[in-house]
Amino acid sequence: MNTKIPVSRKEPLRIALIGWGAINRRVAELLASRVPEHVAIVAIGVRDAARVTAAPANARILTQPEGLAAFDLDVALEAASRDAVAPWGEWALRRARAFVVASTSAFCDTGLLERMIRLAEAQGSQLILPAGALAGIDALAAASILQLDSVVHRIVKPPSAWRGTAAESLATLQDLTRAVTFYSGTAREAAARFPKNANAAVISALAGIGLDRTRVELCADPDARDNVHLLSVAGAFGKLEIRIENRPLAGNPKSSEMTALSLVRIVENRMKALAC
Repeated sequence: MNTKIPVSRKEPLRIALIGWGAINRRVAELLASRVPEHVAIVAIGVRDAARVTAAPANARILTQPEGLAAFDLDVALEAASRDAVAPWGEWALRRARAFVVASTSAFCDTGLLERMIRLAEAQGSQLILPAGALAGIDALAAASILQLDSVVHRIVKPPSAWRGTAAESLATLQDLTRAVTFYSGTAREAAARFPKNANAAVISALAGIGLDRTRVELCADPDARDNVHLLSVAGAFGKLEIRIENRPLAGNPKSSEMTALSLVRIVENRMKALAC
């Protein structure tokens, strides 16, 4: 693990975490171990304060988004739920220099995305969509400068990762003996129907050819041990094939360790002398 972080900031980065589930707890843990003197988690936004345990010292627990008005923030980082994005985002973009959204399925609502962008412009803030569990999003976004003909995003996870989702009405998850593709359609529909499993489809769509042209395939594989994303892209730039196999996040098999790592990277890049 690389723990030496050359930083250019003199003052600690002031951060609000929206949500205190497995992802943001992991983010806080990693930041505390890597850059404790350069990060101050000053607020945690949650629905129920009574359920918050082991919060960072001196972090104020907020149950209402307007509580962010009391802070001057460098980053507000959301990893709660798609329902949290709109109310917390309205205040985060007013009080933080950047609002990072992990629950990107919220942006299946194009109107919400447009409102968030307009508010960021008006407030001089920035709306950031992390790469999350994906690799190669920088290349996909660069390729989209020219014409893209197709983007196919295939997501393969163990059956246990699909339990408690709409997949249970499309496949008999407990009896699978081979991989089954139970959904094929647009990124917009995939993220709307499977918000906890297919947030990454919104990221690949918005980086490339949009929510309605990006094709998504969802698969349950009893032989899978990791969460797998495969991107196939073709266009004027050439062709791109990317595969990443992510370890599931401890405490939340629907998500990946890489999701938390990508959020840590965004935070650290805002303080590094060399960001990449």
